[in-house]
Amino acid sequence: MQNKKIKLKPKTFLRTICCCSFLTIFLLKGFSQTKNLENFVDYVNPYMGNISHLLVPTYPTVHLPNSILRVYPERGDFTSDRLYGLPLIVTSHRGSSAFNLSPMLQLPTDLKPVQLYSYDQEEIKPYGYSVVLDQEDIQVSYALSHQSGMYAFTFPNAGTKYLQFNSRDGALKWDGQALSGIQEIGNGTRVYIYAVPEIKPSAVSTLQGQQLAKGMDAKGKNACLVLQFEQAGVNLKMKYGVSFIDVTQAKANLNREIVDFDEKKLAENGRKIWNQALGKIAVEGDSESDKHVFYTSLYRTYERPVNISEDGRYFSAFDGKVHSDEGKPFFTDDWIWDSYRAHHPLRVLLEPAAESNILHSFVRMSEQMDKPWLPTFPEITGDSRRMNSNHGVATLLDAYRKGIRGLDIQKAYLAAKAAITEKTLAPWSDKPAGKMDQFFKEKGYIPALHPGEQEVYPEVHGFEKRQPVAVTLGTSYDLWCLAQLANELGIKADYDLFMKQSSNYRNLFNEQTKFFHPKDEKGNFIMPFDYVFAGGQGAREYYGENNAWIYRWDVQHNIPDLIKLMGGNQLFVHYLDEMFQQPLGRSKFDFYAQLPDHTGNVGQFSMANEPALHIPYLYNYAGQPWMTQKRIHKLIGEWFRNDLMGVPGDEDGGGMSAFVVFSQMGFYPVTPGLASYSIGSPFFRKTTISLPNGKSFVVIGKNASAKNKYIQSATLNGKPLNSTQLNHADILKGGTLEFVMGDKAQKNWGN
Repeated sequence: MQNKKIKLKPKTFLRTICCCSFLTIFLLKGFSQTKNLENFVDYVNPYMGNISHLLVPTYPTVHLPNSILRVYPERGDFTSDRLYGLPLIVTSHRGSSAFNLSPMLQLPTDLKPVQLYSYDQEEIKPYGYSVVLDQEDIQVSYALSHQSGMYAFTFPNAGTKYLQFNSRDGALKWDGQALSGIQEIGNGTRVYIYAVPEIKPSAVSTLQGQQLAKGMDAKGKNACLVLQFEQAGVNLKMKYGVSFIDVTQAKANLNREIVDFDEKKLAENGRKIWNQALGKIAVEGDSESDKHVFYTSLYRTYERPVNISEDGRYFSAFDGKVHSDEGKPFFTDDWIWDSYRAHHPLRVLLEPAAESNILHSFVRMSEQMDKPWLPTFPEITGDSRRMNSNHGVATLLDAYRKGIRGLDIQKAYLAAKAAITEKTLAPWSDKPAGKMDQFFKEKGYIPALHPGEQEVYPEVHGFEKRQPVAVTLGTSYDLWCLAQLANELGIKADYDLFMKQSSNYRNLFNEQTKFFHPKDEKGNFIMPFDYVFAGGQGAREYYGENNAWIYRWDVQHNIPDLIKLMGGNQLFVHYLDEMFQQPLGRSKFDFYAQLPDHTGNVGQFSMANEPALHIPYLYNYAGQPWMTQKRIHKLIGEWFRNDLMGVPGDEDGGGMSAFVVFSQMGFYPVTPGLASYSIGSPFFRKTTISLPNGKSFVVIGKNASAKNKYIQSATLNGKPLNSTQLNHADILKGGTLEFVMGDKAQKNWGN
């Protein structure tokens, strides 16, 4: 997607994750050992993609599936030489740790709120972490549950040792039995901690400046408590619980999940939970590398959103209150702008009950906010309204058409309708609809400014601009989704209105160039125009993060009409090929300086940004499915690999990785909202999806390999299949989809 959530202007390189040189060499080579099929988690490589190609890398997050407690090593960049203490909880994807822990053998003369550590022998698993803080030879092990975790330290001798706790902006207190803490994280939201050491400290001090002082309470910026332990042996353990409600709940979460100080047992339980989650899809094939890419991608889809219900209650930043969850867990931290494309559809397939609760959470958010609008970027601290369009409606339609229930779809529809018709369409804005939106309703497109022309609409973000083509196209799709929901609910007037408006993309189609081209308020195309570089930083004055070559295909809801606009199948395929062949037009330095999100290039195609994910599948719709098969294998083989740079761009906690999971299985949801998938090319000889209804759907790729990527023939439950579309209902019935694969294109199949 981009660095859309932690926005810098212009975007800069954000920190990535690093490890020791010995481990780096190992990871660059990739894992190669053969693993037991049952131990799915052993195929996960959290370091995959930790060095970014340009913007934001992946983070090697330690967490259980969709859980509150997430941590990862804190450092400035993957190649950084130092750790910034040890993390206790990350409260948002890409965020820094709310609390910090620093173990020490002796207090430095320049004592700081967070210690810097030289480190070595780092190892990260989804369920645990270990590292050696080598200057003092302190061995660190970490394991966690859903809302609690444990650190175990092994010191080189039995002398005095210290644990320093830091709250960046809050308070810490020692009550004689445990340490408790609070931190402000924004928008009235707080995170709480309750930590218990295995043995009681002999002394507790506060840090004032660089000096220790007596006291068991610390408040304010970088509040610090230092716990001193005398003659405690070489081992020291500390367990803790976290909460978004209060300290009492943090203590309850800890006591419910961790009853002793056995970090190995805790890690083993975490490993079991991960194997159960990842084992919902079992793949078999010759390529160990493909398995690592697959299960690492699947692991990333479980990082977000997070279930923040705690013993049947949750704190909602959407109204600042604690609520009963009424038996339905509350989820947040979901960047819907990209997660609607494949992340949500994957959960519909694997975990429909969880998806129902997530969508129910969206409805509750809309009820709790001042304005009853479906959220667009719900985070722990509330809805940040980032990016463009209002794609939450796509998640509702897709789930409903695939049989998901358990939420009030009438309320959901009204919240989605309000988000599209009452909130401004201006990107990165939570303001009510204004004159720009009225223009859209009357003329059917967002008007563009000529170069140098001053902005006149107050709802438009100063940096993000109008993004008029991206917003017109994205909103056309949202309106189609809204119309389809209205039809499901029998609201004919809304269906007729929104279906008509869902063709608004046509208003910006340039018949001469076959691109979607910005128009001014008078209905004139902006001229002269450069489809690669027009639009300034990130092309935001006209598009959004990607240029016109990507948005040329952004009509997910009416691909047959897009083919017609472009002159038919033959020309459509020609224009697709042209995109993959078109050079950058400038040096890489100049291209990426202006379009830093548009990485992972094959010509003008960008594998690194979510609006491009469906594009390789479009050949299916124009009679050349063999080209989809070729493209998918080539793109994933080039840009998703089991190494430190194995992700081409911003992987937003599962948004892009879900594309890999679907594509390696052999199909992809090109149009969320339609209960069908577009067939690509299976990467494995056998993929078994264990469905929640107790049935299994098996995809056989006979002879499948990197070379044998072309479908020769196919059968579904023994009957010939000569279509590139796979129905969701057929998957739910269970059965077998079998492909015979070969190394040469069978151009008649699926045509």
